[in-house]
Amino acid sequence: MAALTLYLVRHPRPLIAPGVCYGQLDVAAEDSVPVAERLRRELPPELPVWSSPLQRCRTLAEVLQPAPRLDARLMELDFGAWEGRSWDDIARAELDAWAADIDGYAPPGGESPRRLQQRVLAFVDELPAGAHLLVTHAGVIRALLVAAAGETLAAALNRPAPEYGSLTRLDYSSGSR
Repeated sequence: MAALTLYLVRHPRPLIAPGVCYGQLDVAAEDSVPVAERLRRELPPELPVWSSPLQRCRTLAEVLQPAPRLDARLMELDFGAWEGRSWDDIARAELDAWAADIDGYAPPGGESPRRLQQRVLAFVDELPAGAHLLVTHAGVIRALLVAAAGETLAAALNRPAPEYGSLTRLDYSSGSR
């Protein structure tokens, strides 16, 4: 398997009240133009651009490239019934169940972090060799980073969330995907 380089970009800050659970909730984000201008200075030219279809990613991807490739596997964790609710309004027992099984617990109607990681890794496995730009979410970026490091998903919680609009480079050598 040939080498692969991923340039992982987290979307700009979403326009949603603090303390609200959002994963696949499709919310707008702050202006993408300044983020895109900065990223263009940091990125190699002519990268293929892949994006989550959620508008907070898609809008930035479209500023970077007029026709990015959208793929639902790059979407954030599906929090199911928790989406759009204040974290304070989610039953303590549900949050405790999640904390007890970080990898496997799925919120009602949602998906587990393990499932998120599986779909993201399936996406990466299908990419051709070379360099690619992925405009995506913190959960996706963390899932890729811990998988590349051979760590558990629970270890992702020990990693700081990537900043909004940040760039993270992930290199896979031959045979390491």
